[in-house]
Amino acid sequence: MASKTLPHWNMDVVYPGLDSPEFRNDFANALAAIDTTVAVFDRLGITKHPPLQLDDATIAAFEQVVATINPLLEQLGTLQSYIYSFVTTDSRNTQAQARLSEYQQGAVKLTQLTAHLTAWLGSIDVDALLERSAIAREYQFVVTQAQRQARHLMSPAEEVLAAELNPSGGGAWNRLYSNVTSQLLVPLTHGDQAHELPMSALRNYAYNADRALRQQAYIAELAAWQRTAVPLAAAMNSIKGEVLTLARRRGWSSPLEQSLFNNNIGQDAFDAMMAAAREAFPDFRRYLQAKARMLGLERLAWYDLFAPVGSSGRTWDYAVATEFIEQQFGRYSARLHEFAARAFREHWIDAEPRPGKRDGAFCMPLRADESRILSNYEPSFKSVSTLAHELGHAYHNSNLARQPELNRSTPMTLAETASIFCETLVRKAAMETVLAAEQIEILEGSLMNACQVVVDITSRFLFEQQVFTQRAARELSVDELCAAMRAAQRDTYGDALEPEALHPYMWAAKPHYYSATSFYNYPYMFGLLFGLGLYARYQREPSDFKATYDELLASTGLADAATLARRMDVDIRSIDFWRASLDTIRADVERFVALT
Repeated sequence: MASKTLPHWNMDVVYPGLDSPEFRNDFANALAAIDTTVAVFDRLGITKHPPLQLDDATIAAFEQVVATINPLLEQLGTLQSYIYSFVTTDSRNTQAQARLSEYQQGAVKLTQLTAHLTAWLGSIDVDALLERSAIAREYQFVVTQAQRQARHLMSPAEEVLAAELNPSGGGAWNRLYSNVTSQLLVPLTHGDQAHELPMSALRNYAYNADRALRQQAYIAELAAWQRTAVPLAAAMNSIKGEVLTLARRRGWSSPLEQSLFNNNIGQDAFDAMMAAAREAFPDFRRYLQAKARMLGLERLAWYDLFAPVGSSGRTWDYAVATEFIEQQFGRYSARLHEFAARAFREHWIDAEPRPGKRDGAFCMPLRADESRILSNYEPSFKSVSTLAHELGHAYHNSNLARQPELNRSTPMTLAETASIFCETLVRKAAMETVLAAEQIEILEGSLMNACQVVVDITSRFLFEQQVFTQRAARELSVDELCAAMRAAQRDTYGDALEPEALHPYMWAAKPHYYSATSFYNYPYMFGLLFGLGLYARYQREPSDFKATYDELLASTGLADAATLARRMDVDIRSIDFWRASLDTIRADVERFVALT
């Protein structure tokens, strides 16, 4: 399907445009509502105190705060997603960039309110509050987590200052990274034609069957990152420096400790998962070595990692993809089928790659049970799988919509639960219906993704850990960042890749490093392996699984990961669980080696 026929998402159902009276009115009202909420907090004394006596007035104050902040968060979430829909599809849209900046200024106050509420909850007897207030019991996990987090807050004045400085600090560096990379045009000569391509389009050449073209695009990509490396390194150093400073001032032993808390998992579960992953590296190397043999190579270069194998010759046009996804979702349940049909029918998806549009794919909640999905679709099963993955996120959002806003906050570790499950549904179905050549193609695509999520993400985690260690003493140069990335890739891929053909600028290519959310990598591994474990449970006990799955998705903001996993008879603190999930990937490796 030609790219000109690929859909753009429909945002007109929310507002006619950024300059419409409807949007301007709601935007102004929302910013005013933030100020009103600030006044409510001030009047009720919602801030850090010495230990407070829990009396009727304190309980009433908590209940009023909940009633005030839930609708405000929901309104702001819709406005943020609406503005973001323009910024992410056209970073040159100056009007959208201006509205985003205004929104972020207002959101600073909201961040301050959240810090005040957390500090206040740390000042009261939370157990007594839960005992005496039915409303508090509806938010039990939020309340108890806030009490724990309150131990890691600076003084109220310092928290206010940190929030006010973020738009011109880490937030500004993040915007610089996004703007620079989304507007980056890379020269590439193909045949007799010279092109200037957006980075997102250039990186798609990694999936091209022509090795010489893959290598040419890889060289052009590295050269482009080298040309822009100085401002990106400045952004990296500044963001990581800010994270380290705030983590230290808040009493965290490290950014990783803070990350594990924010992702609702313990060190024991994390260590078990990472140990099981490292045990599996030899299996992934066997897969990479088998792929190299298929390509007639002694060893893969970085630009061969995503090379297509198998020779089905089939193209997955967008219309074919949507029909296939609907059918396979329908095999699971009528509810999931209708959900996908609605997303396609109501134009929730922006699929066309184009200049100014950000790379990759994501899903964001919009309003009520609606989401919006960004992808950069190309006619391969990989894009079909990505589309199913993002629809899984949207389905998760639709289940969360039954909860009040404060109970919808889902850590990244659990945010991948439905996406991996839906992606697996589609992949397993495709393997049942296609010929052997395409089975190789699909199986390899699945293993390629699993290798990225387990092996490459471990390399990215090791890199970030090293950056934090060195950044505690001083800033890192471009050369040092590249050296750290090479070392992490050698440690994880081992002898499966050519040591002189790695990707030293992966730190520039991955936007996750430029977020204030540290270690934005390992939760994807958690999500993949947890999702595979749930799919295995579905295969064993389909009726019981379907009876509890949607409720699990609706509850991911209501308990920590270990507690929720126990509902599905899973112990995430045991290395055996992670080994069992990785065994499903090992079985795919064996099948791939046999087929090839």
